[in-house]
Amino acid sequence: MSKVKVSIVKTNRNPQYLQILKYVREALDLIDGIEDLIKPGDLVLINPSWVAPPVEREAGCITIPEIPRAIADIIKEMDARPVIAESSAVGVDSEKVIQESGYRELREMGYEVIDLKKDKKAHVKLPTLSGKVFDKVDCWELAKQADLIISVPKLKTHDQTEMTCAIKKLKGLLTDKGKKAMHQEGLFEGVVDLLSAVKPRLAVVDAIICQEGIGPVFGKPVEMNLIVAGKDLVAVDATCARLIGYDPAETLLTVNAAARGLGVMDAGQIEVVGVPVAEVRRRFLRSVEDDPVEVEGFNLIQGEATCTGCRNTVISALVDMRNADQTMYLPGVTVVTGDASLPEGIAQENIVTVGLCMQENRTERHVKGCPPNNALVVKAIIGDRAEVKRMYADESLDKTDA
Repeated sequence: MSKVKVSIVKTNRNPQYLQILKYVREALDLIDGIEDLIKPGDLVLINPSWVAPPVEREAGCITIPEIPRAIADIIKEMDARPVIAESSAVGVDSEKVIQESGYRELREMGYEVIDLKKDKKAHVKLPTLSGKVFDKVDCWELAKQADLIISVPKLKTHDQTEMTCAIKKLKGLLTDKGKKAMHQEGLFEGVVDLLSAVKPRLAVVDAIICQEGIGPVFGKPVEMNLIVAGKDLVAVDATCARLIGYDPAETLLTVNAAARGLGVMDAGQIEVVGVPVAEVRRRFLRSVEDDPVEVEGFNLIQGEATCTGCRNTVISALVDMRNADQTMYLPGVTVVTGDASLPEGIAQENIVTVGLCMQENRTERHVKGCPPNNALVVKAIIGDRAEVKRMYADESLDKTDA
């Protein structure tokens, strides 16, 4: 059985467009080109990450525009139609990301750069392949129209899924309502349902400036100067996990996608071409290792069943509260996750239960979801004492049912 190819190309520091075009061509050539994926006249959806501001290159938050531009130029040479399109995180104005970053300049140069949220009616229900959580997913219509979808993520650690890369990035093809449903019903299988529905056949990863710690927005920038490419998104994510010091078995989205036959993650089934992983590997700081918040009078109880999603979500919510100067609302509160028993001697009105695993033993201040959104955890902690300060979104969660 032939191995799946994943290419790793080393770039120079702070590469400019013509250099990036050369590196992207090299990455695609190493995986035997993309002529097998694209024919003249095809509509090709290039899907970068526009999760939220900050948009500066050195922040490592969004996909830098030069990589989608390079892919678009290569596609134009094949007489196909490239469209760069994305929707930002729940409550975030995608157009603001475009206008404040180099994507506005791409649009002015004549590239099709589309804010998927702009037409709130242009969404469809796409059927999943043997979906575990969803029979259909609520996507933007362009995802259905495209002959080929290319995932163009930024490589980062993530405060709920350990790592975000080619698979997790696909959430940008969902409406805000669809994104919220993923958290409420089950992120780790729901995103894989999405993968099975939209069927991307190529990933080109922006790993030039990455993020570690509490990504995907406010992590610490890491200069890697790499571009990674492959036609199997599971293999790409598994390789990127190894690049940043994970065993792919630690990244549940990769595990679940491989288990459903949507790609391969075992090193023995992947041929890394270009630069070997061992030459450029760097262990990234994990979300749970970054900036712990300790406040006297606040207790966090995590049961044995607590998964990465809830563990990282609670830590990230606490960091959000610290950054928003709202830690004064923590004393007297106990947060419980997983299958932990409710602590004795503490009034239930002072206990916040979090996640699906606490559903049977929930309190009045329960936060549902698998895992829930960070902002909902903060809201449950604060209650009616103050408004939740969302760190990068313009709207509250209850106003984003696109």
